[in-house]
Amino acid sequence: MSERTAGTPIQILEAARGCLLAEGYAKLSTRKVADAAGVPLSQIHYHFGGKQGLVLALLDHENTRLVDRQQRMYAADAPLWKRYEQACDFLEDDIASGYVRVLQEMIAAGWSDTKVAQQVLALLQSWQAVLEAAVSSTEARLGPLTAEDAAALVGMSFLGGEALILLGDESWARRVRTALRSLVKLIRHIEES
Repeated sequence: MSERTAGTPIQILEAARGCLLAEGYAKLSTRKVADAAGVPLSQIHYHFGGKQGLVLALLDHENTRLVDRQQRMYAADAPLWKRYEQACDFLEDDIASGYVRVLQEMIAAGWSDTKVAQQVLALLQSWQAVLEAAVSSTEARLGPLTAEDAAALVGMSFLGGEALILLGDESWARRVRTALRSLVKLIRHIEES
C-alpha cells in the first residue's frame, strides 16, 4: 500500500469529524466528506462502506485514543481524587476536540438504528471498564456501592452532563461542571477518612 493510500482513511476520518461537528449527523453526507477530504466519493465507500460505517469508524478511532489516555491517567500513582480531578480536566479537552459531540450524535443515531446502538454501547463499555478498574482500589470504603455501581454513576453523570453542555446554555454548563467537580471533594473525603 502506498503512503498516500495508507493515509486516505485517516484523511477521510478527519474530514468526517469536521463535517460532523459543523452540521451534525443528520446533515452529514458522504459526498460532503469526500469533498472536504479531497478524495473521490468511491474512497469513502471502499474504506468505510457508507455514512454509517464512516461515522462509526470515526467514533471508534477517537474512542480508542481517549480510552488509552484514561487508562494511563487512572494507572498513575496518585490518590483517586486527583485522578478524578484530571478526568474533569480532560472533559474540557474532549469537548473542544469534538469527541463529545460525535459521541452524543452517535447515541442519538443509535435510538433509531440498532447497529449503531450496539457499537456505541460497546464503546461505552470500554469507558465503564476503565472506571471500574479505577474505583476498585477504593471499593472497600464505598459502603454499599460496588465498583461497578460507582463507576456507572460517574459514567452516566458525565454522559448526561456532556449532553447538557452541548445544548449551549452557559448556566447549565456551569452547573454540570460544578457538580462533576464536587465529586472530587467526596472522593477525597472517602480516601482520607
